[in-house]
Amino acid sequence: MLFILIASILGYAYYLKDKNQELAKIEQGFCPKCKHNTIELVDIKGGGCSPKIMTYVCSSCGYENSFSKDSNCSI
Repeated sequence: MLFILIASILGYAYYLKDKNQELAKIEQGFCPKCKHNTIELVDIKGGGCSPKIMTYVCSSCGYENSFSKDSNCSI
């Protein structure tokens, strides 16, 4: 049981690391899948002090992914 818990935590940490690397490539203007600069921001949900959920789509290969980003809200 402990092995399954540790494996799940390590798997989730790897998933977050991979997702962070994809977002870094997208913020540079490149699609993480095909490496072309055809990535577009197609949707932003949220606003105010809530986190923004941003959806990006590549017009070359069809890659699509959503990312949650905290807003810089100071109360």
